[in-house]
Amino acid sequence: MNSTVQLIQPVVALLIWSMVMWFWMYATRLPAIASMKMKLDSEVPSGVQMSQLPARVRWKADNYNHLMEQPTLFYAAVFSLAFLGALTEFIVYTAWAYVGLRVIHSLVQALVNKIEFRFVVFALSNIPLVILICKAAIQAFK
Repeated sequence: MNSTVQLIQPVVALLIWSMVMWFWMYATRLPAIASMKMKLDSEVPSGVQMSQLPARVRWKADNYNHLMEQPTLFYAAVFSLAFLGALTEFIVYTAWAYVGLRVIHSLVQALVNKIEFRFVVFALSNIPLVILICKAAIQAFK
């Protein structure tokens, strides 16, 4: 298999996972809104109404938002590495490690939201991310 494709696969996997979390967010949020008979009001500041939802419902939305934040660095680093031709087996495994840790982070946050454990997983996910960014920087500026 083409090594560029192998490097892009973890990107696509994280994109798919983001859509799983998006679906899960609405699959829990919409029934909660309906059961609470919540009247959505565009005059209420952003987030105020959603803060009334049960924590277990909000956790999915919080995680979806997290997947729209830091992973943007992952996407940029991986596409930079692919464009620069810096494709090694180590880099592919590192990209998959980041994706795996982000999925674990999502599951922890969406299911139990044990903050101490979630933080450890988040911190660990930064290791492969920093490696990918450093490798991209080395390749771009050599």
